[in-house]
Amino acid sequence: MGIRFHQKPELEKPDLIAAWPGIGNVGLIAVDTLRGALNAQLFAEVEPWDFFYPRAVSIRGGELRDLEFPACRFYFKRLGHKDLIFFVGEQQPGGGRKGYEMASLVLDVASLQGCERIYTAAAAVAPIHHTMKPRVWVVPNTEELVSEVRRYPNIILMSDIEGRGGEGNITGLNGLLLGVARKRGLKGICLLGEMPVYISQFPTPYPEASKSILEVLSHNLGIRIDLSTLERLGQEVGRRIEELYQMIPPEIREHIDRLKDVDYVRQEEPGAITEQDKERIMQNIQEYFKKGGKED
Repeated sequence: MGIRFHQKPELEKPDLIAAWPGIGNVGLIAVDTLRGALNAQLFAEVEPWDFFYPRAVSIRGGELRDLEFPACRFYFKRLGHKDLIFFVGEQQPGGGRKGYEMASLVLDVASLQGCERIYTAAAAVAPIHHTMKPRVWVVPNTEELVSEVRRYPNIILMSDIEGRGGEGNITGLNGLLLGVARKRGLKGICLLGEMPVYISQFPTPYPEASKSILEVLSHNLGIRIDLSTLERLGQEVGRRIEELYQMIPPEIREHIDRLKDVDYVRQEEPGAITEQDKERIMQNIQEYFKKGGKED
């Protein structure tokens, strides 16, 4: 179990940005878009056989040649003012010890390169409407970062979300990596792009949330990238979502449309609907999709 290095770049206190597949592939799309836009170079990968089962075998000329595993790769980019490392995984390992070992390996590589801060990215399933601009839930792994992240554009501290009592949780490696980093004294921030709860029931990416994450990353890293490709993908996905949306019975759409008026973050002014209203809306939506999106 270990890391296979293709080269060992000389980097100056880089930030690590990591993502794996998840709901709507929100984090993965954001991080991979940034990696591609910066033309980051491959320099290492995780040896997969201790973490994953083979997902296929390759056959050439009638002969079985090799086993195919999910790839988990490291890339780097020197930007002058800020060096970056990207970690992009095609699959998360199973829970328990394997997840901890994967997080430890990722941080071993980051520490070897002198990394002092990490970012992870994923989706936050939220009671919002698909016509609204997704915000980004932010979770720092140290109190020192709280005042900093409050200055980011279009964000919400997860601990500020109404009804959470100042608490929350992050599932999978996105949270685990931040926890292991904290134990090692590495600062970390998780960025979770909002995805409407009813869209999360569809097998579709959600580029609008990925774009919101990229806007926060670009602001904090002091870089500008071309988002036109992601915007086109967002428009295409948006059209498909609207087509699916129109297939939902009108009485359910009426409930969903009320989410346009919901502000679930604590504010001095009361929202347009009550907490009981919000709970009833979400219950109706979830019950509909549990039926497979079909009405008798």
